[in-house]
Amino acid sequence: MKRVLVVEDDPNIVDLLEIHLKDLNCDLTKAYDGQSGLEHALKNNYDLIILDLMLPKMDGVEVCRQIRMNRLTTPIMMLTAKSEEIDKVLGLETGADDYLTKPFSVREFIARVKAIFRRSKISSEIQATQQTGLYEYGDLRIDIEKRKVTIEEKRIELSPKEFELLTLLAAHPGKSYNRERILNLIWGYEFEGYEHTVNSHINRLRRKIEPDLSDPKYILTTWGVGYRFNEEVV
Repeated sequence: MKRVLVVEDDPNIVDLLEIHLKDLNCDLTKAYDGQSGLEHALKNNYDLIILDLMLPKMDGVEVCRQIRMNRLTTPIMMLTAKSEEIDKVLGLETGADDYLTKPFSVREFIARVKAIFRRSKISSEIQATQQTGLYEYGDLRIDIEKRKVTIEEKRIELSPKEFELLTLLAAHPGKSYNRERILNLIWGYEFEGYEHTVNSHINRLRRKIEPDLSDPKYILTTWGVGYRFNEEVV
């Protein structure tokens, strides 16, 4: 049985989600404001957090940010009545894994939830069968199991998406990935038109790990294609 936390202040939507999540064999925890939702998220383990953007006491973006700051990697699906691009990008860049605009169809909601559970299972299987849990390139060290990144033994704090992005590139040095491919692999679904989300994550990642932003050492740009990890780092 999957454990799902729903943080939504509209009781009618909560009731609707509960009906269909139970059909997916999910055990539901409900929170009707951002503060209590965050408390539940930090105290308990969940397979999915469904998080409304507009909430009393603490908005969904801040709840999402606090969850990621506490290094929790639980998948987060954001719900919102807003449809502006900036809200979608903000939610994703804060650490959300998926985004659904209200009103939404039940069929689409169920499909998105199933996709998240499927990706989580695949991710767990990959981690369980991974040949090595450690990558070392020069002063950069990536510990997959501990989700820990250090440079010259100093820990670098990365968001879950930044860590996954770095790991993807570092695991395949020299291989170039275009932005669309990175979106599919890291965010787990097609997100056409939002390739600049990848750019912003790359920029933030570079600011954290690169000694010289004008001459990157680890993450290189493949002009006309996308990004790659420098295979010549020793």
